[in-house]
Amino acid sequence: GVRDVMFLYEENRCSMTYMYEYPEYLKIKLPKKTARRYPAYELYLYGEGNYAEENKNLLLTGIPVLFLPGNAGSYKQVRSLGSIALRKAEDVDFKYHFNFFSVNFNEELVALYGGSLQRQTKFVHECIKVILKLYRDQEFAPSSVAIVGHSMGGLVARALLTLKNFKPELINLLITQATPHIAPVMPLDKYLTDFYTAVNNHWILKAQDLRNLTTLSVAGGFRDYQVRSGLAFLPRLSQHDSALSVVSSAVPRAWASTDHLSIVWCKELILATIRAFFDLIDENTRQITEDPKKRMSVLNHHFVRHPAKMFEENPEAFTNLTGAFMWITVKGSKWTYSVYNDSDGKYFAFPLASHRKSYSHVYCENSMLDTSSWIYGCMNTNSSMCLEAADLSWRAELLPTTKVVMLKLLDYPSLSHIVIQVPPAAGNKYTLGCEFFQEDSRTVQLPVTHLFSFGLSSSKILLNSTGLLYSVQLQHFNQIYQAFKIYIDSHCQSLKERKPSVYRLHIPWSYEDSITVAKVPSLAEISAKLHIAQPHNDNSLPELIIYSSPDCQYEVILKTSLLQVLGQIVRFHAGAFPVYIVSSILLTYGGQLSTLRSTGQCSDFSLELVRTAKPYKVEPFISIVVFLQGFNWFREIWESLSLPEVDAAVLSSQDAWFPLVSLILFLFGTGIAYWSGVFFSTSLRLFSSLWLTLIRPTELQKDKLITPRRLCGMISLALVSWTTCGAFAVLIIYLQYLFKVLKGLTFCHSKETSQNSSTHTVKAQSSVDSIPEATQSPSNNKTLAEAVNSLKMHITILNLFTWIVLLYLPSLIYWLKNLRYNVRLDPDPCRSTAIILVCILEILMNSSTSEVKSSKLLKIAAKVPLPLSVAMLAFAQMHLYRVPHFVTFSLLLHVLCCFV
Repeated sequence: GVRDVMFLYEENRCSMTYMYEYPEYLKIKLPKKTARRYPAYELYLYGEGNYAEENKNLLLTGIPVLFLPGNAGSYKQVRSLGSIALRKAEDVDFKYHFNFFSVNFNEELVALYGGSLQRQTKFVHECIKVILKLYRDQEFAPSSVAIVGHSMGGLVARALLTLKNFKPELINLLITQATPHIAPVMPLDKYLTDFYTAVNNHWILKAQDLRNLTTLSVAGGFRDYQVRSGLAFLPRLSQHDSALSVVSSAVPRAWASTDHLSIVWCKELILATIRAFFDLIDENTRQITEDPKKRMSVLNHHFVRHPAKMFEENPEAFTNLTGAFMWITVKGSKWTYSVYNDSDGKYFAFPLASHRKSYSHVYCENSMLDTSSWIYGCMNTNSSMCLEAADLSWRAELLPTTKVVMLKLLDYPSLSHIVIQVPPAAGNKYTLGCEFFQEDSRTVQLPVTHLFSFGLSSSKILLNSTGLLYSVQLQHFNQIYQAFKIYIDSHCQSLKERKPSVYRLHIPWSYEDSITVAKVPSLAEISAKLHIAQPHNDNSLPELIIYSSPDCQYEVILKTSLLQVLGQIVRFHAGAFPVYIVSSILLTYGGQLSTLRSTGQCSDFSLELVRTAKPYKVEPFISIVVFLQGFNWFREIWESLSLPEVDAAVLSSQDAWFPLVSLILFLFGTGIAYWSGVFFSTSLRLFSSLWLTLIRPTELQKDKLITPRRLCGMISLALVSWTTCGAFAVLIIYLQYLFKVLKGLTFCHSKETSQNSSTHTVKAQSSVDSIPEATQSPSNNKTLAEAVNSLKMHITILNLFTWIVLLYLPSLIYWLKNLRYNVRLDPDPCRSTAIILVCILEILMNSSTSEVKSSKLLKIAAKVPLPLSVAMLAFAQMHLYRVPHFVTFSLLLHVLCCFV
């Protein structure tokens, strides 16, 4: 499954964007107060060549666009947008041009540490004020800024509207690239999840205030394994007239999936964005239009359905068909025409009266991909010529190799003819085709194979094509955990050269279509899987639309792809893996404590994991709660107890959960826990052997659990945690613990080695003298057994603690990067937990199993990890920052066992 997500995706179909002149970034001077408050952040203006030189005095006359980089992103990523916009401005002789600004967020890890998101949002607000001040004395001064946000930058842009003193009219257009809008990819701290909740709630509650803001979210598709496209769809609002979410594989003229970084430089996508920007300009104000309807129609034109025409706000309803063209009437229901070096223009007229009774639709295609009009609807019934006609080219849609139009005849009762215009073609070779058909005859239904068929069975259908278009409806394909391989095998009667066929997987409830172009005849393979499950109020069917060659046969074979099903589970739930891993280790830890209580011996980690980490201990409870959450009475009781929402129930409401997913994740988590445990203990033993060869081991000193020296160490680490960074204190105590365990392992290793050598000596003596001697005193044996027992327990605690350190690592990296600006991490998501952990581990690392064995609390301490594991799976899958709290509570009980 991991391999499917990380490596088995389509090749990169994006072209690279290049600068024609050297890119320059002009630093904009910020007010002293702003610069003092945000010392790590900066604002830049992009430029290159002469344009950069002209702008050095900051007398700007263009349209401001602000670029916000994402997690660990650079302000220099603006160059693709800035450079292509500059070339486009040169094409129109600088009648209009854009000034691209970019914010330097110091490459902060905001996707993993949410403490600086609010700070970034406030800084962007200050930047917008500074940018608009630069244009204050211009003739066409802007009153708002357009924003392009990559990754978390898009979320920061949306968060601007949550600021108390922010005026919504300061931004009128927001384009986000691969931004996780719904939820964080890795919810590693409370600040991150709270920020998301605040932003999404504000956008839902204040939807009326957002009408003047047009938002476009572009997701990367399956190549982007960092942010799955389902997260990049804007939360569904009651009114859909101002927000649009698309996947890059469905964007016209791009038709390519992008990875998380290439979405910033993918030439095809950047061109679509810049074309949209230029079409959004209002000629009167020389700024981006204030009309929300025009903004939406421009975005729909470039990102949803491109009619292969230049954008026009109000295209003329009727056109005069003039020119000395020859008129030819076509009476058949099917027509194809090849154009090559035609010197005369022609009009082909198709009378509709004779076709209306027999056929429901007309479909036409044209492989000439220019932007001129080519298909018209005629209303006169008298003459063979038609002087005035409705331009139907706006109803067309652009595909990679052709432009197509499909019309339902009932929708055009007043039309008498359809007219195809074929202008004189000098050196051009292209084909046109039209056919009338009954919709039922071209639509076939194909039930998808069951999830548990494991690709052994298949669904097949044979299309004896005489037509130009077929639609294969995929029944029962509506869940995110379904994944199929579709094979389309095409056979043709003659070997003549044909235009390629286009296969389009159309998902009607979201803009996530994917398009495949294949030579004919050939065997094409298409992956069919969803980014978003079908909404409950939607009963439309996904379609495989085949734009076919007329004399070819197409066989469609559909099979379940087990690898891609696992890939979908990993894609949607990989963020929950740490919870399942820690849960398995916690169950093992509880098992070791209960074995210690019953036998007086501590069992080995891997053996105990096999014995105790069983899915039936934790799974049923979560499945029952998720089921009961569907009933109102249960939800009311749950809320009255002030319990947080069960994460699985939230995922279930988002259609991202199904009963088996938890079992698969649990098995995967247990597998990782087992092998990481084996690797961890093997590494420790290797290091201890190395230590033994370098340093002579010292005797293990047994003294009190709390000594003045340890107390001082505790207090100093607690101070480190309070005054600098909690994760730093946790790392120090972790390394201290690791050192202690290595020391203990070296001691045991040396004892075992000396014991073995003395045994060999005794055996040699006894063969001569026949007098056996005691090899070791019983007290020495007991000490060694006790040390080995304690070490087994310490290795499990250290293994558990390793995962906590990994979860705290992002805030430590963030603190280290910003150390020159501030010694104290503020806010610190792990400060209070770190102080408690430091105190617990300082005591635990010096404890042994002999103190715990006789404890009255051991029974409770051994039983608690099971309910804690269940609670962790219930409440921490979408809130990873809760995992250390559960572990800390379990370790706290262990410490109490040392005293009580």
